[in-house]
Formats: sequence, structure tokens, C-alpha cells
Amino acid sequence: MPVAEALILLPLLAWLWLLALHGRYWQLAERLPPFATEPAVWPSVVAIIPARNEADVIAETVARHEAQDYPGDYRVIVVDDRSDDATGDAARAAAGARTTIIEAEERPAGWMGKVWAMEQGLRHLRGQPDQPDWILFTDADIHHPPDSLRRLVAHALEDDRDLVSLMVKLKVETFWERLLIPAFVLFFAKLYPFSRVNDPENRTAAAAGGCMLVRRETADAAGLAEGIRGELIDDCALARRVREAGSGRIWLGLTEDVTSARPYAGLSGVWEMVVRSAYTQLNHSPLLLIGCVIGMLFLYLAGPAAALAGETPGWVVWLMIALSFSAALRLYGQPLWMGPLLPLAGLMYTAMTVDSALRHWRGKGGGWKGRYQAREKA
Repeated sequence: MPVAEALILLPLLAWLWLLALHGRYWQLAERLPPFATEPAVWPSVVAIIPARNEADVIAETVARHEAQDYPGDYRVIVVDDRSDDATGDAARAAAGARTTIIEAEERPAGWMGKVWAMEQGLRHLRGQPDQPDWILFTDADIHHPPDSLRRLVAHALEDDRDLVSLMVKLKVETFWERLLIPAFVLFFAKLYPFSRVNDPENRTAAAAGGCMLVRRETADAAGLAEGIRGELIDDCALARRVREAGSGRIWLGLTEDVTSARPYAGLSGVWEMVVRSAYTQLNHSPLLLIGCVIGMLFLYLAGPAAALAGETPGWVVWLMIALSFSAALRLYGQPLWMGPLLPLAGLMYTAMTVDSALRHWRGKGGGWKGRYQAREKA
């Protein structure tokens, strides 16, 4: 067998393994189930919402939390993390009886920005006479439908979970967003197959930071948020702490109802979202960066290149790549003809990862709301 033909068999075998044996990640089938029976007593819940420079979205976010149809006690803490705009004023204008607005103290060295805001909310909460049964960490741009909290809590109780997290539906408008955002969801699921996260016997741990419902006793046992204070990828770090401190039962799924109100402004917005933490995901390792680049080129470009060169196995690989993208495209209402464009998305994410490393080396990594933190040490 010629060497070229032998080499194209390698990505073919890799894709066979990914599609058949890697946790069915590409199917993206995990959703909150409808609950059959309501609990006799609904537990109390407090939402903590970190907010920095969110004046354009925070009012509607607060209003949606005020409008939750949750039958139990539900309170909301908005942490204005030293915003440069009118975030605090907008939040206070929308706040009702459920919502308290607090101002964050100056962030100490060694704390990531969002985690520090989460910690400020927890400190305020722990100073109150009544402690909740559950804590909902959710972002300032996340819009919840009226039954969102009820469904999250019901699933956590019915399935006996310490953490229930939803990867919210992001906003897509431009061509690049319609290609790159579904690909982002797919790549995250490939890195952390949801079926493995949701298996109590599997040690894979992950969460999506926009919506995380945590049992309060488990959060205390996990040492949140102190225990993740230096973590830039705070959601997955939180999931690991909860997995280790609690019963090991965590759940991560997708939703079409809980949405992000944040526009990405095309390619540049998606690029900034990814470069913030891509190199951190590789533990700031140059060797892992090299391996990631080679792996992405091998998985997503070798097959199409062989196909265009007239190699039949290359077309088979390209078809498998397109198949792996189909569920993510359907989730975001995009046409299936975009499936063969996943190699382009893979190439763009590879470039973003390299840029993330370059920014880290220049001391500009880990940006959050205008603050750069990746090189800070505790």
C-alpha cells in the first residue's frame, strides 16, 4: 500500500473511534427532562449574578429573575463588580422584592475577576440569617424563561444531583457566528462528553458557567469560591470541586430556552471569547499547544485535503466530519449544508488557540471585562 494511502487511513480510523466510542459527544442529546411530579416542598434558592459593565443587558436579566414562577423561596444577589458604566443603576432600577444589589470590593491578587465576584456574592449570602438549600450561579447576560428555575431544581431533586448546569444557547447572527458558535459547542462536547459528565461512575467533570445550580451544602464542602480563586476556566474547575466534595453526581446538558443576550459582533467577538481561555485549557504548555495544532490539522484538514487530491478515503473522512457537525447545526437552526465547513471552523479555532498562547506570552492573556489575569499568581 502506498504511504499516502496508508496515512489517510489514520484520520479515517480516528473518526471511526470518535463517532462510535467517544461518549456519543456529537449527538448533543442531553436536555432537561420534563419532571413528572413536583416536590412536596420546594427548596430555597439564591441566585448570584456577577456583573461587570453589563448596563445594556442587566435590567432585562434582573426582570426575568423577578418573574420566575418558582414556588419556593427565591432571592437574587447581583454583584456589581466595580463597573465603569451604569450597571449598578440599571440593576437597581429593575430590582424588585427578590433582588439585592451589592458592590464588590477591590479584587485581591490571585483571584480571577469573575470568581472574585462570585465570592463576593457568597460572602454576602453567608452573612444572612437564612441560608438557602441551593445556589444558582448565572451570568448577567443570561435570560431565563419563567419556568427555568423550577425545571432546574426539579431535575436536581428527581435525579439526586449536586450540580445541574446548562450550556445556554448563544446568539448567532453573522456567517461566522453561525459557523463558529455551533462548532464551539461541538468542540466543548468533544473535550467533555456530556454522557460521561453525567455518569456518576465516570470522573469527567465539566459545567457551563452561564447556568450552574449547586447544592449549597456541597458548595460549602467544596470550598467555593475560594477553592477555585485562581481558575480562569472557573466553570469546569467548579464542577471538579463539586464532583470531589459531594456525591459525584453532576449533570450537564443543553437548552434552547435559556439564552445569552450578548451579541458577538461577528468573527472578532467569537475570537475574543475563545482566546481568553484557549491556552489555559492547555495548561499554558507549549508542548500541548504543538500537539493541539497537529491534532486539529490531522483531524479536520487531512481528510478534506486527501479528498480534493482524489483519494476516496478522504471523501469518507470528510463525510464523517460533516456528520459529526449535524446535531450542533440543528441545535442552532443552521442548514446541514454547512456540515462540510467544519474543517474551516477547526482551522479558525486552531488559529485562535495559537493567538491565545501569543497573548499569554505577552502578558495579555485571560482578559475579562478589560482586565488581564492569566499571568497573575496567588
